Amino acid sequence: MTRGARDDSGVTQAAARPQRGGPHAPYEEQGALRVSTQGLPGWLGPVVEAAATLRPTQLSRFLPPEDGRGRQSAVLILFGEGPRGPELLLMERAGTLRSHAGQPSFPGGALDPEDGDPHTTGPLRAALREAEEETGLDPAGVQLFGVLPRLYIPVSEFVVTPVLGWWRDPSPVGAVDPAETARVFTVPVADLTDPDHRVMAVHPSGHLGPAFTVESALVWGFTAGVIDRILHFAGWELPWDRSRQVPLDWRA
Repeated sequence: MTRGARDDSGVTQAAARPQRGGPHAPYEEQGALRVSTQGLPGWLGPVVEAAATLRPTQLSRFLPPEDGRGRQSAVLILFGEGPRGPELLLMERAGTLRSHAGQPSFPGGALDPEDGDPHTTGPLRAALREAEEETGLDPAGVQLFGVLPRLYIPVSEFVVTPVLGWWRDPSPVGAVDPAETARVFTVPVADLTDPDHRVMAVHPSGHLGPAFTVESALVWGFTAGVIDRILHFAGWELPWDRSRQVPLDWRA
């Protein structure tokens, strides 16, 4: 699956950002805000089924505060199909950002007022908008097929809605703004399920959490936790050694 031309260094070049005809135009005109499971590849069936039944507590012990605190945000969990089969789109946040600096993550960010109602289409619009702004992704090629329960990231006080997408028509991607994104990359699901790439990350506080050593990166924290739960409830998880621990400053 082609995602863009590569220069001599092997870096995927970002697509030119499409011109906007208004705050909502690129998404409503293309029908991208409609959630549909029609026409998905068969291998995504277990993810669809899991998304329809998962409860918040099955994904994380950190749930949105009952008093409404927290900044509404959304992430795009985008599944594609590459040379090695199913894969996920991830990015590495710039090291200068105030929140989660240098951390691999799903594309995403806080809802803007023009994104609309955070309990309806707001997260869908925000997930696509942020993915476009951070990676150059063309939202017209994305089919949204599910929404997971809202979760909470205590350290940054984000209330996060994970939005599931199928990369139906791949587009070139890359770091659009180096001040926000250090790099953009895809990870084969086969690498995420490979027991050799599965570890427990050790936070300086002593907290342990699932992590993945893939693409010269340590994927940990919120992103790794969500991936871990998707693999588990989709039935893709393979037995792995949870006694293997790595510090957060791990490098390949």
